[in-house]
Amino acid sequence: MLFALNNQHLGYGAQTVLTNLTLTINLGEKVAIIGESGAGKSTLLSALREQCPHNVAWCPQQLGLVPMLNCLHNIYMGQLHNHHFLVNLLRLIYPGTRITQEISLLTQKLGIEEQLHNACEQLSGGQQQRTAIARSIYSGKNIFIGDEPVSALDAFQAQHVLTVLTQTFDTLVVSLHDVALAKQHCQRIIALKSGQILFDMPSQKVSQQALNGVYQ
Repeated sequence: MLFALNNQHLGYGAQTVLTNLTLTINLGEKVAIIGESGAGKSTLLSALREQCPHNVAWCPQQLGLVPMLNCLHNIYMGQLHNHHFLVNLLRLIYPGTRITQEISLLTQKLGIEEQLHNACEQLSGGQQQRTAIARSIYSGKNIFIGDEPVSALDAFQAQHVLTVLTQTFDTLVVSLHDVALAKQHCQRIIALKSGQILFDMPSQKVSQQALNGVYQ
């Protein structure tokens, strides 16, 4: 068992968003969280991340990129936790050939190689999102939690990026607004509605009737 919640109430500040939440997620699972805006998807993902923050590659909706730094430097920041402050400072000034090649290959895989040396503040929303995903991958962790990680991408890019993520990470927990993508890339779907889990089932068993209950 990797993540576990047992009859927990989740929220922020004094506001409760999810009540009596019980679920477990095991190592190796690919899980999609679906639900209308405000259903508590972000709250749930944050609670899961808090259970093992040092082992999770985290990609929130607020990407946390440093605007004036270029794409390469922002991606390198995925490994800041692995090195001493002075080493990181040196590499942010001069990353060197090996690191540049590693990150360049990663940007090629995600289709942003031409942006490698451009400041993130100059990138489009989709390019920034792929930069944040590259940073998550470069962290070297094997658990990915993403809050709408492909929301700024077109259908082709979203399909490709989710394929890269599912091939890279052993365990994946993502919130998605595109149910077709969720069913294609995740083996399990958890639907939230009215502060609770509406259903939690294998993707292939999710019917249109069940989805109607989520969004109507």
